[in-house]
Amino acid sequence: MATAKPKGLASNSVKPDRKVWLYLVFLTLQYGAQPLISKRFIGREVIVTSSVIACEVAKVICALILLAKEGSLFRLYKEWTLVNSLTASGLPAAIYALQNSLLQISYKNLDSLTFSMLNQTKLLFTAFFTYLILRQKQSVQQLGALFLLIVAAVLLSIGEGSSNGSRGNTHDLILFHGIVPVLVASVLSGLASALCQWASQVKKHTSYLMTVEMSVIGSLCLLASTYKSPDGEAIRQHGFFHGWTPLTLIPVLSNAAGGILVGLVTSYAGGVKKGFVIVSALLVTALLQFIFDGKPPSLYCLVSLPLVITSISIYQKYPFKVKKKEA
Repeated sequence: MATAKPKGLASNSVKPDRKVWLYLVFLTLQYGAQPLISKRFIGREVIVTSSVIACEVAKVICALILLAKEGSLFRLYKEWTLVNSLTASGLPAAIYALQNSLLQISYKNLDSLTFSMLNQTKLLFTAFFTYLILRQKQSVQQLGALFLLIVAAVLLSIGEGSSNGSRGNTHDLILFHGIVPVLVASVLSGLASALCQWASQVKKHTSYLMTVEMSVIGSLCLLASTYKSPDGEAIRQHGFFHGWTPLTLIPVLSNAAGGILVGLVTSYAGGVKKGFVIVSALLVTALLQFIFDGKPPSLYCLVSLPLVITSISIYQKYPFKVKKKEA
């Protein structure tokens, strides 16, 4: 997550427009390619906790560089307090750390397009938790869009189970190490997004600062978990970078850059265009999967893809509007 000051938009409309389109194109490519990059370059022997912590460190470095470029790093440092940081970023940071670990597991056990579409169920859970925490209502059209998303998720889950047969270990691997982790991660993503929105509205935290705080706190939570976890045992036995190659840095850095790009797109282009980025990225994922893996989308994916695209488009286009009371 990141943000930028859109004040410069008024002074020069051409240059910011180019920036916006660059951000949109880069985020579409990053979002669409990330599942394939992660699956291809993060080997099964790589310890999940090590890849997640490395990604968080990369996010911190990117956010600090951008804060320094913005000229607000020193001011935020002077205003920063531990209590405010833990109040605003502590819980979402721990949630995101667990979510990222689950996504790393799921990347390895689902095909890229199925993963990307199932990952969009976070829209459903974000809507649910923003209503619970912020009382943010959904329009009738948005509720219909969320229903389409549920239908797509059910179809994809059935498709992934049936395409690999009902036999033995393969089915269990797909279900418990592919579908279940990405769906649980979507629930956690929805909760963390609502908490972040609360922090930005109530605590007035900037997105760059929250990126730094959440990445640091999340990394500390993951490090603490290694005391008793299987990943911790593996790190003590084989080393933090066990299974890494120079290519493993590609998905780590790409994921960190994506977190920054999301904030820039939201800030400069707004949530609607961000929604269309997600739609375009699904098509990019399908295309790249066919080009590099030679794997065409399954029948279930072909049925689910237009449902997901329609759902995201409707959800972004028809937000809830408060009716003005007549005088």
